[in-house]
Amino acid sequence: MMTTEKELVIDNLETDAMATPSPAKSMGDPGITPLSPTHVLKDSEENEPTKHHYVVVVAIDFGTTSSGYAYAFTKEPECIHTMRRWEGGDPGVSNQKTPTTILLTPDKKFHSFGYAARDFYHDLDPTESKQWLYLEKFKMKLHTTANLSIDTDLHAANGKKVKALDIFAYALAFFKEQALKELSDQAGADFDNGDVRWVITVPAIWKMPAKQFMREAAYKAGLVHRDNPDQLIIALEPEAASIYCRKLRLHQMVDLDSKTALNGYNPTENVGAGMAQGDRYVVVDCGGGTVDLTVHQIRLPEGHLKELYKASGGPYGSIGIDYEFEQLLCKIFGQDFIDQFKIKRPAAWVDLMIAFESRKRAATPDRSNPLNINLPFSFIDYYKKFRGHSVEHALRKSNVDFVKWSSQGMLRMSPDAMNALFKPTIDHIIQHLTELFDRPEVTDIKFLFLVGGFAESPLLQQAVQNMLQGRSRIIIPHDVGLTILKGAVLFGLDPSVIKVRRSPLTYGVGVLNRFVEGKHPPEKMLVKDGTRWCTDVFDTFISADQSVALGETVKRSYTPAKPSQQVIVIHVYCSERESVSFITDPGVRKCGTLKLDVSGTESPVARREIQTLMQFGDTEIRAMAVDVATSRTVKASIDFLSQ
Repeated sequence: MMTTEKELVIDNLETDAMATPSPAKSMGDPGITPLSPTHVLKDSEENEPTKHHYVVVVAIDFGTTSSGYAYAFTKEPECIHTMRRWEGGDPGVSNQKTPTTILLTPDKKFHSFGYAARDFYHDLDPTESKQWLYLEKFKMKLHTTANLSIDTDLHAANGKKVKALDIFAYALAFFKEQALKELSDQAGADFDNGDVRWVITVPAIWKMPAKQFMREAAYKAGLVHRDNPDQLIIALEPEAASIYCRKLRLHQMVDLDSKTALNGYNPTENVGAGMAQGDRYVVVDCGGGTVDLTVHQIRLPEGHLKELYKASGGPYGSIGIDYEFEQLLCKIFGQDFIDQFKIKRPAAWVDLMIAFESRKRAATPDRSNPLNINLPFSFIDYYKKFRGHSVEHALRKSNVDFVKWSSQGMLRMSPDAMNALFKPTIDHIIQHLTELFDRPEVTDIKFLFLVGGFAESPLLQQAVQNMLQGRSRIIIPHDVGLTILKGAVLFGLDPSVIKVRRSPLTYGVGVLNRFVEGKHPPEKMLVKDGTRWCTDVFDTFISADQSVALGETVKRSYTPAKPSQQVIVIHVYCSERESVSFITDPGVRKCGTLKLDVSGTESPVARREIQTLMQFGDTEIRAMAVDVATSRTVKASIDFLSQ
């Protein structure tokens, strides 16, 4: 590919790329020399580090409501082991995964995770439990925090603040310890962490800061070392599910349309006589916190995957139903009481939500008998103290029709009342699916795979069936809650299986270009030494929904504004729009910084050219740079967490 230089020399601007003097000058980063065209397909062998041979791949599915790990030895890639059974476990809930709950001692030290954390916290004396820090469903904070940073806080059940990074690192360290212990027991000797390739799954709709945050937590947890970033892969949840689904054998799934395990075919065949060349399918990953939709196409002979439309979705996971239940309780017993009860009796509140969880799983479209939810004694007791009348009285006088008090001390919900709690969340998912299927890129979809813990809900299954009206076959893997985990292991064994992705956003930097009369707005003009420049020009690296092949890079050259400059810092901007002209356009925001460390490399030439390569085809964005005159590598990093 020829690269024609569109040199943009900015000498003797007295600023360096870090300083920001007058607004006009600071808008375009001085010392930036774009080269075009932008895309260079990487030669497969070029600057590839020698591959490390890992003995095992361990994937951690860090979910909003439940988490777990699975692994496979590289010598036996077909054999995926899911973690050993956990202690504890709830009735009616399969305990291959453990709840994403964490308990810290009153002095904020890690105590326990999962069922162990929940049970210990539950058994504490109420006066004591107020001192302990219990956290659950905290993963959503990474999705909902607009300006996520290393210093973002989380709130424990008792209202106390803790650093999110510490909590995520504690959780990952717990999984590291569990997995290494299991591997050591199998091997009969201590298993070396250096032999493990780690994979952590995240929702595809997460923005770059959240993905980077997970990586930072993994460094802090000692999963991998910062100097060896390739030992950790961040995998996208629906991609992992997709990789697993297309390998499914017929006896491993249920076809919703025939409502039976698929029989009558040879059980060793893959999905419905197999996925053929060019088959398109949608994966709907319905988790606790988010719902992710991905559209993939199979490319034979190797069966590589190509993404047809950028990942979409939103915070429509099953915790939305918990939220509706909480709103219902507020309606019956008063928001003031519920807020108070959660802080004063945090362990009893957790109990109540566990009781609701098991009934939530019993909700079906054709259920006729009511669902009973056990109210903890301390709820009944505390309500009487708080209000001066009984829970029964509150239910009688509330105008909530479908919820009654049963003589056994339970909340009795009619099936309609339960279904109403599901409705807002399911409506969101169906609306999103409808919009996706209306898109021109999303035609001829052969299969729709429903995965993730929430996919087990018959109410959701029926809603998806009604929406699709037979346009695609709806397939649900048997072990639907473990689909992502197993797919993440497969991805760790062969990360190159997904060959083409779509960029979720448009990325670029601000530069100065020669001012062109009639093309550039006059208010963007900057005159320097008799030359007229246009500021704020958005130099696009990659556009939203653009196809990017794995290993494809964007090449740019930058030059330090002053010979003495040690570090070049370039602001990276992003937008949801496909075409952007200026960094001041509506919807464009600064999302990160590209940092080139040129210290310690004296240059023989007056104007140094730092050639920068950015890779966008992977699950994370990477940068590499080289000093052209000396061919030395320049330390390059893209940071999305420090704004």
